[in-house]
Amino acid sequence: MMNDKNPDNLVSTVLRDPVHLLAFGLGSGLLPIAPGTWGSFFTALVFWWVAPVDVLVLLGVTSVLFVLGIWICGTSSRRLGVHDHGGIVWDEVVGMLLTLAVARPEPQWIAVAFFAFRIFDVWKPWPIRDVDHSLGGGLGIMLDDVLAAVYAALATFLLQRFIAGI
Repeated sequence: MMNDKNPDNLVSTVLRDPVHLLAFGLGSGLLPIAPGTWGSFFTALVFWWVAPVDVLVLLGVTSVLFVLGIWICGTSSRRLGVHDHGGIVWDEVVGMLLTLAVARPEPQWIAVAFFAFRIFDVWKPWPIRDVDHSLGGGLGIMLDDVLAAVYAALATFLLQRFIAGI
């Protein structure tokens, strides 16, 4: 079981173990304030850097990352002894990518997608909160963020459609 009270111990554990390093978003989950937001932010930055990306390629990559994430997040969580440790941000990376699949590859729409995802990930409207509380393991860690991404993608799509006429 991980001693979550010692940040140096956590950093050392994450940096030494490839599973933790991936689960913690290559270290972005180690940032002390709002690690999920940082994981989402760095994902949005990478997306902006590589955009435009074919939506089918992005959805394919996101699907693979989702399946891998079930194992990565579940394993990291078990090794840490903490279900859905706040520093595990692989689920935010996948959720952010899913949300970005509908975003125009322009900074303002990437920002809209980022804020929409963060709002729904934190707010957890029905059924996200129920899923978050009822499913354990890696699937539970991953699925609530995927559901938040569905809400965020819909909001992003509708804003683009009705505000920008896209």
